[in-house]
Amino acid sequence: MSHADPEKPNMALFWGCFIALITTAFAFITRAFLVNDPTLWPKAFGLDQVQAQQLFGAGIWPFAISIIVFSLIIDRIGYKTAMWFSFICYALYATLALKAHGVIQANPDAKKEAYNLLYWGSIILGLGNGTVEAYINPVVATIFHRNKTKWLNILHAGWPGGLVIGGLITLALGEKAHSDWRVLVYVIAIPAVIYVVMLAKAAFPVNERVASGTSYREMLAEFGILGAAIASYLITAQLAQVFAWTPVVMWSVFAVAVVAFGAYCRSLGRGILFFLCLVMIPLATTELGTDGAISGIMEERMKEIGAHGLWVLIYTSAIMMVLRFFAGSIINRISPLGLLAMSAVLAVVGLLALSKASSLAAIFIAATVYGFGKTFFWPTTLGVVSEQTPKGGALTLNAIGGIGMLAVGILGGPVIGAITEKTAQAAIEEKVSAEAYASVAKDGKYILGSYQAVDADKVAELAKTDEAAATKISEARKSANQSALGRIAMFPIFMLACYIGLILWFKARGGYKPVNLGGSAH
Repeated sequence: MSHADPEKPNMALFWGCFIALITTAFAFITRAFLVNDPTLWPKAFGLDQVQAQQLFGAGIWPFAISIIVFSLIIDRIGYKTAMWFSFICYALYATLALKAHGVIQANPDAKKEAYNLLYWGSIILGLGNGTVEAYINPVVATIFHRNKTKWLNILHAGWPGGLVIGGLITLALGEKAHSDWRVLVYVIAIPAVIYVVMLAKAAFPVNERVASGTSYREMLAEFGILGAAIASYLITAQLAQVFAWTPVVMWSVFAVAVVAFGAYCRSLGRGILFFLCLVMIPLATTELGTDGAISGIMEERMKEIGAHGLWVLIYTSAIMMVLRFFAGSIINRISPLGLLAMSAVLAVVGLLALSKASSLAAIFIAATVYGFGKTFFWPTTLGVVSEQTPKGGALTLNAIGGIGMLAVGILGGPVIGAITEKTAQAAIEEKVSAEAYASVAKDGKYILGSYQAVDADKVAELAKTDEAAATKISEARKSANQSALGRIAMFPIFMLACYIGLILWFKARGGYKPVNLGGSAH
C-alpha cells in the first residue's frame, strides 16, 4: 500500500500530527500559567521563584533530549509506537499532577512530596512533547517529500495555533482556573484525545530514507561525528546542570558518546548540516531566547491599559500561526534560503525598533515586525535540512531542532542574561554613577565565563539608607532590558551573513535544489 503519493497525500494523517503539535502547545502554555501565576502552583505548593522555574525547566530539557534520542530509534520502533508513548506521557503527567493535589489536600505540610510528584510529572510531560516532535516531523516530510518546506511550515503553525487556542481557553476559564487549578490539567486532554483517536488506526508511512534503501549506518554518517559532537555536548552539559555532575563526569560521558558514534558511522558528516547546526544556536536564541524579554517589555505597557499580559503571547502567536500557512507561496517566489535571509532582516529591524520603542503603539508595531521575522526561522530550517540531507531521515531532521532547544537553555538564555546585565551596568553608571553600581553589584559565573549583575538584596539594603539612589538604580536597570534588545540583534545579523553565504554557495553550484532520493515511501 502506498502512503507517500505526492498527488494524494494522507491529509487525515497530517491533521492528526498537526493536532498532536497543538497538544504540546497546550501543555506549554497551561504549565507556564500554573508556574508563573503566584495564586496557582506557587500558592498551592508553597513554591519560591527558584522552585517554580525549576518545575518549568523540567518540562523543557527532556523535550530536547527525547527528540534527539527517539530519532535514533524511531524507524525501528515505528511512528505509531512513538505516538502511543507520547499519549501515555500526557496521561502520566495528569495522574502525577492530580496526585500532588491530593497529597497537599490531605496534608498541607507534605510540600516536598507534592513538589517531587510535580517535578517528575513535568519531566515525563517533556519526554512526551519531544516524542511528538520526533514522529510528526519525519511523517510530514515523508508524505510531502516533494514539498517539504511548505508543509513543515504549515505543520508548525500548530505550535503558535495551540498557544492561541490554549491561551484563550485559559483566559476564558478565569476564576474557575484560580479556584481549582486542576481544570488546566484537564485542558490538555482535549487535543490529546483527538489526536490519539485520529492516529490510532492511521497507516503511517515508511520514512523516505528507509524506502530508498538508505541504511541506518548511512543515516548516522549523514549526521556524522561533527553533528554528534554538538548534540552530545549540549545534552551532557544539560544533564550535568540537572544532576550536578562534575566536569570530569560530564566530559567523560561526552567523549564516550562521540567516540562510540564516530566508531560506528565512520564519517565526519555533511558539511552543510554541521553549518546549519551551528546557525541553529543563534537562531533559537533569536526566536525563543528573546521572547521572555520582549513579553516582559510589552507586559508593562499592557498593565497600563488594564489588559492581561497573556494577550501579548496570544497576539504574537496568532501572527506566526497565520503566516506559516502562507509559507508555500512565499517559498515559490524566493526559495527557502531567501525566506530565511528575509526573516533575519525583519528580526534585526524588529529588535532594533523594540529597543527604542516608548509608546504602546510603537511596541506593538515593532513586535509585529519581529513576529514576522521569527515566524519562518524554525520550520524553514527543518525544511532545508530535510531537503538537503534526506539520507539523514528522522535523525538529521529532528536533531537540529533538539540542538536549538538545548542551545537556548544552555547558551542562548544565559548569554542574553549576561547581555542584559552588561547593559544594566552601562545604564546605571551613566544615569547614577560607577560607584553606585559597584555598591550593588555581585560577581557570577556562567558557561562562557564570569559576569557582574545587580544584587537585588543590596539594592534593598541601599533603599534603607538612600531611597532616592536605590530608586534611580532600579529605574535604570528596568530600562536596560529594553536597550539590551538592540544588542541581541547581533544574532540575526550573524544569521543573515550565514544565509547570504549559503545563497551564494548554492548559486555557484546552479542554485538551490532539493535532494531527491528517488524513492517513494511505500
